Amino acid sequence: MERIWLKHYEAGVPATLSYPKVPVYHFLEENARQFPHHAAVLVAAKNFSSVLTYRQIEHLANRFANGLIWLGIKPGDRVAVQLPNLPQFIVGFYGALKAGAVIVPTNPLYKAHDLSTVLKDSGARAILTLPRFMPALGEVVAGTGLESIIVTEPYDFFPFPWKQLAWWRFRKELRPAGGLRLPALLRSASPRPPGVKVAPDDLAVLQYTGGTTGVPKGAMLTHRNLVANFTQMRSWLTDLKEGEERFLSVAPFFHVYGLTVGLNVAISIASTVICVMMGLFDTRLVAQQIARHRPTIFPGVPAMYLAINQLKEVQQYNLNSIRVCVSGSAPLPLEVQTQFERLTGAKVVEGYGLSEASPGTHVNPIYGQRKVGSIGLPLPDTEARIVDTETGERELPVGEAGELVIRGPQVMKGYWSAPEETAATLRGGWLHTGDIARMDDDGYFFIVDRKKDLVIVGGLKVYPREIEEMLHGHPKVKEAAVAGVSHRVRGELLVAQVVLKDGVADDPRAIRRELVEFLKERLAPYKVPRRIEIASALPKTAVGKVLRREIREAVAARADDDA
Repeated sequence: MERIWLKHYEAGVPATLSYPKVPVYHFLEENARQFPHHAAVLVAAKNFSSVLTYRQIEHLANRFANGLIWLGIKPGDRVAVQLPNLPQFIVGFYGALKAGAVIVPTNPLYKAHDLSTVLKDSGARAILTLPRFMPALGEVVAGTGLESIIVTEPYDFFPFPWKQLAWWRFRKELRPAGGLRLPALLRSASPRPPGVKVAPDDLAVLQYTGGTTGVPKGAMLTHRNLVANFTQMRSWLTDLKEGEERFLSVAPFFHVYGLTVGLNVAISIASTVICVMMGLFDTRLVAQQIARHRPTIFPGVPAMYLAINQLKEVQQYNLNSIRVCVSGSAPLPLEVQTQFERLTGAKVVEGYGLSEASPGTHVNPIYGQRKVGSIGLPLPDTEARIVDTETGERELPVGEAGELVIRGPQVMKGYWSAPEETAATLRGGWLHTGDIARMDDDGYFFIVDRKKDLVIVGGLKVYPREIEEMLHGHPKVKEAAVAGVSHRVRGELLVAQVVLKDGVADDPRAIRRELVEFLKERLAPYKVPRRIEIASALPKTAVGKVLRREIREAVAARADDDA
């Protein structure tokens, strides 16, 4: 298959790469030797900041590895990390890998049911978590294989006197959480490397995916997969300067996008990882920290860029240190991209990936030709093609929509303990993404929709993304999501949820009528949603991906009544 996209690579991006045959933590070790006193992690809080150097992170990771070994963790054992973006996540991640363990990144927002599913399926023997998550953990621990619970407070790595002030402020809320305290474990362990042999093809991460549409499955990502993907991403960002970059890492590390682009790429080139101390995304705090700490790279999701665009008095913050933003995890609306670039002077490019590919597979050129609505070009050594949705085998001609399939060194080994799902997804060496896409004459790829989100209205295929893009073009619409709900006569009905821009105070019924007329002028009648609801917010995952399942569940009964 001819890789026609290569002719649109930027100067300096090679068609193929040489991948180091090393474990993921090798780059932390190397940079601890070459840049021992350089800031590896900068913790940015509202009133103060603190820094951990590469040597400090390396020693703490060694201590954590040796502590796990003392607890009985052996190579191949699974260790869950249930933390927001704190230095403790970074120490736990690299430390567990140094012990030969397999990381299970776990969403801190999980309730007992989801947490139980992941812990049981992975067979995790240990978990690193916060005291506030202990109640949910306590509900499920008896039914899992957990043997060790390691607990850390958010302020454990704060410097004096901020650590003492934080303890004093929250002392009345502190309750015995049980488990082993992380500081005590680290103090008792050696800072020397544990000496465990880890091979490139050993498992590094079990990344659970599919939770938005069904039972989560653990994508098995090896050290080779992860090293390949962040090497590919480094090559794409042609002007990265070793030891000089600052990554604003607010995309969660427990998601593979944040883990690869926000953490591993940064550490691999001795960058400073800026972690902002916050709960949910705090737009004003993030803007303040950008102005204060001057990040150069901002991997994010469209919802983050949109929030900054719409921040009141955003012009008072100096955001022009940002040079490059790689947007992932959800489609990037043109209006959001354009406004953020105008605000900051940065280049914002849309990329594409999935957990099963570590995750990156496509990105638009940073300084080359970008195409509106495109996910860009395949990364070096990544093959992509469009196949028919019926058999998944027949390659389709340029311009025709079908399922996107991918092959490359970043593609997972398979799903954990799920041979049938693995066989259905990995066929003939190709990863079947489940996304409907097309490729143009230049080799740029465009996502049409999710295969699972395809809606059949009266026997006709409808791709929700087309309608969403149309709704985004309405001057009063901030966000929109479209889904199909079952109907006893028509098979499926289209429903839309819309979030209005700030300041729009029209009557909801009038807005709905206006949106319907707007769509009728631009779409075939069968593509116009039968129901449009005005919502205060769309249900989303932690990285901004819309949960269509929740929309379907919320409106299914009302849609039947509306028939």
